[in-house]
Amino acid sequence: MGLILGKITVETPKYEVLQSTNEYEIRKYPPSVIAQITYDPSQMKDKKDGGFSILANYIGVVGKAQNTKAEKVAMTAPVITQDTGAASAEKIAMTAPVVTKDGDGEGEAKMVSMQFVLPAKYKTAEDAPKPLDERVVIKEEGEKKYGVVKFSGVASDVVVKDKVEKLKSALEKDGVKVVGEYMLARYNPPWTLPPLRTNEVMIPVE
Repeated sequence: MGLILGKITVETPKYEVLQSTNEYEIRKYPPSVIAQITYDPSQMKDKKDGGFSILANYIGVVGKAQNTKAEKVAMTAPVITQDTGAASAEKIAMTAPVVTKDGDGEGEAKMVSMQFVLPAKYKTAEDAPKPLDERVVIKEEGEKKYGVVKFSGVASDVVVKDKVEKLKSALEKDGVKVVGEYMLARYNPPWTLPPLRTNEVMIPVE
């Protein structure tokens, strides 16, 4: 019942709020280890699932964990998605949250990266169990800063685009330099009531 009502019961990334305004927060995230899959949505059988089931299999959400240790890895939140560009984009390790990135390379396949941020007990990529599926990549992320805006409801393409544009405008107005593409972080499963969902748009800043 708690998940339906938007309760977040899993580990979430720790961060420090460096600045807070009525429009956004500037957050500093410590280094982390992520599991990532990068894929062409048009090649996936389940367009809505995308790479989620592949990452979920790696950590053992249902059944035996698909890694060399058969070690179950705790699910975290949010799930993150992000633009990566064309098919040549570098694969990013999946993490919890799950992160997805969409790309629009003209004339080339649109690629999406989905990430799970792994629990904080994994300090290096070597600490995490090795995936059996070669599409899953484990890697380390260094300390990063993001401009973040939180919102509820369904994170549709139209809504996310509006949030990104408004966040970029607010950051630029305050002299904050944007240094990368946005990420969409979703903290709840699909069955959570839309008004009670927690979503965030995150933009890397200098």
